[in-house]
Amino acid sequence: MSEATAHQLRRALARAEQGKPLSLDETEALLLARGRDLDRLTSLAGRLRDLGHGDVVTYSRKVFIPLTMLCRDHCHYCTFAKAPARLDAPFLTPEQVVAIAEAGRKMGCKEALFTLGDRPEDRYPVAQAWLAERGYASTLDYVRAVAIQVIEKTGLLPHLNPGVMSYEELARLKHVAASMGIMLETSSDRLSRRGGPHFGSPDKVPAVRLRTIEDAGRLAIPFTTGILVGIGETPRERAESLFAIRDVARRFHHVQEVIVQNFRAKPGTAMHASPEPGDEEFLCTVSVARVVLGPRMHLQAPPNLSDLGQRLRLLDAGIDDWGGVSPLTPDHVNPERPWPTIEALAATTSARGKTLHERLTIYPEPAARPDPFIAAKMRAPIAALIGRHGLAVEGQVPEAIPWQDPDVAWKPRTIELSFAKGPDAGLRADADAVYGDFEALEVTRDWHAKALAPERLDAQIRATLRRAARHRPITDDDALALFRAEGAALQALCSVADDLRAEAVGDEVTYVINRNINFTNVCYVGCRFCAFAQREIDPESYTLTLDEVADRAEEARDRGATEVCMQGGIHPDLPGTFYFDLLDAVKARTPVIHIHAYSPMEIMNGATRLGITFAEFLSEAKAHGLGTIPGTAAEILDDDVRWVLTKGKLPADLWEEIVRTAHGLGLRSSSTIMFGHVDAPPHWVAHIRRIARIQADTGGFTEFVPLPFVHQNAPIYLAGKARPGATFDESLRMHAVARILLDGLVDNVQVSWVKLGVAACQAILQAGANDFGGTLMEETISRMAGAEWGIEMEPSRFDEAIRAIGRVPAVRTTTYERVTSPLGDPIPSR
Repeated sequence: MSEATAHQLRRALARAEQGKPLSLDETEALLLARGRDLDRLTSLAGRLRDLGHGDVVTYSRKVFIPLTMLCRDHCHYCTFAKAPARLDAPFLTPEQVVAIAEAGRKMGCKEALFTLGDRPEDRYPVAQAWLAERGYASTLDYVRAVAIQVIEKTGLLPHLNPGVMSYEELARLKHVAASMGIMLETSSDRLSRRGGPHFGSPDKVPAVRLRTIEDAGRLAIPFTTGILVGIGETPRERAESLFAIRDVARRFHHVQEVIVQNFRAKPGTAMHASPEPGDEEFLCTVSVARVVLGPRMHLQAPPNLSDLGQRLRLLDAGIDDWGGVSPLTPDHVNPERPWPTIEALAATTSARGKTLHERLTIYPEPAARPDPFIAAKMRAPIAALIGRHGLAVEGQVPEAIPWQDPDVAWKPRTIELSFAKGPDAGLRADADAVYGDFEALEVTRDWHAKALAPERLDAQIRATLRRAARHRPITDDDALALFRAEGAALQALCSVADDLRAEAVGDEVTYVINRNINFTNVCYVGCRFCAFAQREIDPESYTLTLDEVADRAEEARDRGATEVCMQGGIHPDLPGTFYFDLLDAVKARTPVIHIHAYSPMEIMNGATRLGITFAEFLSEAKAHGLGTIPGTAAEILDDDVRWVLTKGKLPADLWEEIVRTAHGLGLRSSSTIMFGHVDAPPHWVAHIRRIARIQADTGGFTEFVPLPFVHQNAPIYLAGKARPGATFDESLRMHAVARILLDGLVDNVQVSWVKLGVAACQAILQAGANDFGGTLMEETISRMAGAEWGIEMEPSRFDEAIRAIGRVPAVRTTTYERVTSPLGDPIPSR
């Protein structure tokens, strides 16, 4: 080690001992500590562990269930994955899975660790055929089914390690697991290149694995991750991996433990001759992990991959957990390394003055916060095993837990979609600004920094408006120019948009007589723009009964409403069938009224709780009386913006998939955009383009509704992270440009009187918009955010405002037919 490197190492040690944050360079230097420097580092790590966890060291008594050893990846150090010819069957059967869990139950195990290869059906036809013959659409579909069987027949808590998963797949599995995990292993892209240990393994690409970890955080899933030490990474890459885990843990607070695992070379693999990390190198990495991740993180090193002397030093180096240890099943990933007995682990732990305690697969911290970390169906299984301080009850033998799936009398219906299902994965217009965390989302500054010379801009706007007036397409760059229109250019934009409106729908300004019914404000999603959501324990939380919802629908009908719009928070305890029950309750009381209900987020929630497809959920909802769905939960259809606005909202592609599925089943929807927060015009153009593409394929959108961000009580604004909503000129431009970009596709552009007020709406109705929205009767969500324009609009006020701008008021249905009298004549103006 050079003198300069030694100096940097000792400086980093001194800063760490003083509790100062370390840079990446300093952390890289720490990873070189050996000898006395390492002793000093491990001493610091041990003190940090004691600060966070005292004298308690934990472990989980588990069974290891290798559901399938088939895998589509080819990791160069792995002996777990096998070809079909080396296996008796592609998958363990449900009976085999339950038999392993039952044997473990009798020995006091409380965790069922499901480990399996990534998506083997994508590589091996035999795996696809095995699943299809038994009615499973995928390996993850099968994982869900056998996890339920383990719970209901043995009471063991599933911990799922199925590899890379999408947001939707994680959401589905959360309902059947106490915790989940995926090892990051490394954040180095270099190791996925030719010659690296992850070459040929698409699921080991760091960005892909990090996305799974992040999505688990958005869904508040108690999660395990970690690094693999000694697979060819440099000290700097090792430091970068620890920083990546720390950053995602800080953002979402869902990483409950981090594993630092040492590579072991195995015969028969491409890396059989690769050097394993030395004892000091591994101890140094464990100690640095404790320093980087802090005293409260649970830090684990697998005890079977180190000998007794090294285990003692691992305790010195700051671990507070031995991981899952099985008295029954081997470590199928490292079968050559048997587990130490639990008695031996207790003795090792005691030799360092610590006490070994059994824990559950879910750690005490997330277990203490069931909302949002524990799905409703998992609360009873976890409560049956949890003991004092959130740990396990030593010596307790689990008992079978009746699964809480509702006894639904319906079966999935035959479903025919009228178009190719699923979004185009490549949908994204060229936006100049793509942002990650809020610090990089200084969109107003970046947008205005690109201002064009006024004469050049005016010329582009004039040319663009000439093309738009002739119904000719405009480019994204042209659309962005329109979003800069001011003064006379803005007046010209509004005039062209209003002419297009007149050609499309004439001089009528429509509205619907309806009522909003927000059936619950309990929600755990965590949208940072929402002032409506409450936790169940909050004094202002509520959930309406089915009778109360039906009462409100009946009152709406008696006041002339043709529609009720039902939306609510994502309540952690309501079953998926509650959505069907709401429809039944309204239809039983008011059979004729149109039900406009359930945003794509609610649809995803119901479908994942029931373990059915979106098409099955929507088909069933339609059979129960659902008429159309609101295209809300869209905000901005750009995930970089969405992840700033909300922690847990569904990704943009999933929103699109659900909307397309609804349209394919004959369920039309509105479409929306919420703008004026941390976004910029490039995002707006990309969003509207996506709406246009969906409409061109499905024809299912009834209207487009721009929704200006209401900032007054929004948490993201109060935290200083968003601007105070859109200006009036921005709202004018948004409606006018939307009219141009959606010309010939979506005829109806709606104003939001709740968010803008009547006077502003009157101006926008002369700039391309043609619909005033609904009477609402009890608007709640915008009012809670700080909107000041009331909660109900009388039809006579609509009529007066419409006539005042020289237009013709018309009452419509949800799908824009005109409301008629019993004789079939249009209802006269009031």
